[in-house]
Amino acid sequence: MTIKEVNTIYTRIVEALDSGALKMALDLIQSLISGSQVHSFQNKLNEIRKTYQYLLHYYAEGTKDPMQEQIYANIRTGVYELADRIRFQVLFADSQQAYFITGRTSSSYPVETATLMEELQTHYDVDDLSHYEQSVRRLFDLLWVTAFLSEADIRIIRQALKSNHFPLVAKCQLVSALLLGLQASFDKEKLYLLFDAANETDDEVKIRALIAICLTLYTYRQRTAYYPGIRHRLEILAEMPDFKRILETIIRRFILSRETEKVTHKLQEEILPEMLKLTSKINPHTGRFDLLSEVAGDDMNPEWQDFLSDSNLAKKIEEYSHLQEEGLDVMHSTFVHLKHFPFFRNISNWFLPFTTQYSAFRDKSEVNSAVLGTMMQAAFMCNSDKHSFFFSLLQLPEEHRNAMLHQVDSQIGEMNQQLAQELKSNQNKVESITSQYVQDLYRFYKLYPRHTDFEDIFNWTLDFHTLPVLKPYLSDTETLITIAELYLRKGYFESAQTIYNQLFAQEVRDEMLYQKLGYCKQMTGDLQGALEEYLRSEMLNPDSKWVVRRIADCYRALKQPGEALKFYLRYEQLHPDTIPVLIYTGHCHLELKQYEEALKYYFKADYLEPESRKAWRAVAWCSFLAGKYDQARHYYQKIVDHQPQTQDFLNAGHTEWKLLHIQQALAFYQAAVQAEAGDFEKFLTLFKQDIPDLILAGIEPSEIPLLLDQLGYYLDR
Repeated sequence: MTIKEVNTIYTRIVEALDSGALKMALDLIQSLISGSQVHSFQNKLNEIRKTYQYLLHYYAEGTKDPMQEQIYANIRTGVYELADRIRFQVLFADSQQAYFITGRTSSSYPVETATLMEELQTHYDVDDLSHYEQSVRRLFDLLWVTAFLSEADIRIIRQALKSNHFPLVAKCQLVSALLLGLQASFDKEKLYLLFDAANETDDEVKIRALIAICLTLYTYRQRTAYYPGIRHRLEILAEMPDFKRILETIIRRFILSRETEKVTHKLQEEILPEMLKLTSKINPHTGRFDLLSEVAGDDMNPEWQDFLSDSNLAKKIEEYSHLQEEGLDVMHSTFVHLKHFPFFRNISNWFLPFTTQYSAFRDKSEVNSAVLGTMMQAAFMCNSDKHSFFFSLLQLPEEHRNAMLHQVDSQIGEMNQQLAQELKSNQNKVESITSQYVQDLYRFYKLYPRHTDFEDIFNWTLDFHTLPVLKPYLSDTETLITIAELYLRKGYFESAQTIYNQLFAQEVRDEMLYQKLGYCKQMTGDLQGALEEYLRSEMLNPDSKWVVRRIADCYRALKQPGEALKFYLRYEQLHPDTIPVLIYTGHCHLELKQYEEALKYYFKADYLEPESRKAWRAVAWCSFLAGKYDQARHYYQKIVDHQPQTQDFLNAGHTEWKLLHIQQALAFYQAAVQAEAGDFEKFLTLFKQDIPDLILAGIEPSEIPLLLDQLGYYLDR
């Protein structure tokens, strides 16, 4: 049986168990055992099958067993775990994934967890950093690839997590190793160890553990419901005073992580090129870091003001600052190409907290220790990027490195002073740690050399608030509204809509909630649903301009111009002379074939804003439909002189045709074809859509093929 076949059957087993098809899962496990020749698991399968058949027998006999639900849960978890163990054993021998390669390497040089722990502590106590770090890496790998921990391992790790003498950095690495191992294979004991770590007094360890717990609960959101111990441990953890606040912060940070690629694109394609463009104008020899420093300084060069306005740089810098203030990951684009150092070949280093007590830094006396200390406190950079930055510094010639160190130390020092007061607040400390660890995870899953060996958690929805096990702590109105607002602001309308529906199910009624739910439905294409929500909001606040406008737009999009017109007229009373609304009001009259009324609104819009040319097309087409062909011709001549579109040439041609200017009509039609890159079929599709209007205007149907044929000859010339 191939690796692909094993994984396919395993996936089907999990799907069957998730849906409650226990017999199907047992039959699939039998085929996995037979196909993979791992008969050592047969007795365990027979035992589970027999227990399940007894349960079904008693159920069919109508026997009431108070333990039936618990027995069923135990059977179900037993089947999950059996499938996990079979898959692990089969793939361990041949799979080329990093997880199994590392596992085979570790098994070739076996070492006890207790031995590693003892070595690690000894090296740390005598300040032997190099060997201490080596022990941490070996311990990380061992925990990661050990699919199912022994009782002895569990006891030793739990003691380490509770010890005040065990190094905090090593505790952080234990948490990350447990998380990575759980992503590869479920082991409830590893999850329970994360709960132990979440009770740690150190915020760095505690928050990392809580993030790991959330990710594990999400990864195994179906099966964890059958482990009462998980729910019990969560209830105990929830008694922490700051549990709910940290949980909300984690959710918020993972939502913001969805924006990273968009932010990276914006920086690389818009903001940074604009900055570099200005750099070359001011001084072609000026570096980017120097420029940013001067722009941010107190003594801005007055000569720059024209450049700033011309290049739109001020706006771009403001955008950049706004992205930072929102907590978005603006550093990813800077460091995405700086993960090639040997340091990042070791998987554990992607999760390593940045500390001055790192052997690579101690060995490099040329790296200013003060800068290292400053960087350690930099809350705006994740640990992975801090490591990238300093390894990059080591590549510079000494003269350039010293200049860069001086500049960076000064700039980061100033930023840290600004952040110092904020970080005195425990909430801001929680925000900082959470943000940095989520970003560390993001870089690992996106940039680790063998990242394709891991299922990318950042491709998942990660809507933790929907997990049944977490709902009790996230179902209050204030929390749900906070999460929904972030989804809404970032354009994740389906996710926001789910929460708004949940709020309404909890009997929460509010004018603004109706508006926001309506907006979510509108943005996801459910116009009828959006209209219903807007109308509910309008009943509570009939004078809301925003709602009245949205109702009108929905009616018009739903091809109900009469209803739309009522609300556009109401909007006009609430907010007179709004150009788009005047034009849309005209459109409603146009669709109702009230051409004279439509023209009144179009002409008013054109009078109020003549330079915008927004009303020209509407006036021209409405004039054509109203039979005012000379007026239509006048406006189409103006339109074709100002960035015309294909439809403009087409309509101008219709007008000339109606006025019996056949040659001019053919010239405009030819221009329409050319506007479509010579694609006559595209032109013909657009033309056929207008045939009913041409006939209503008096064009004889028999003339249409004649003109099209003549156009064909023109195009052949």
